[in-house]
Amino acid sequence: MQDSQPKPSRRGFFFGAAATGAAAAAVVALPGVRLPEAAIAEPQPAPEKGGGYKLSEHVKRYYQTTRI
Repeated sequence: MQDSQPKPSRRGFFFGAAATGAAAAAVVALPGVRLPEAAIAEPQPAPEKGGGYKLSEHVKRYYQTTRI
């Protein structure tokens, strides 16, 4: 019984990794591509007295999913 797929090789792996890296570099270098506003927003400073917990919509949704 013969396998229809060839054995994976290191050469094929590195070729795939190089192609993926080149594709990622091309996407970054394309003109006119803009990041979402959330990705480029300024980070908020940490609270002076520690903590930092903030009841956001994301956290409220999580609490909704944990209710029994």
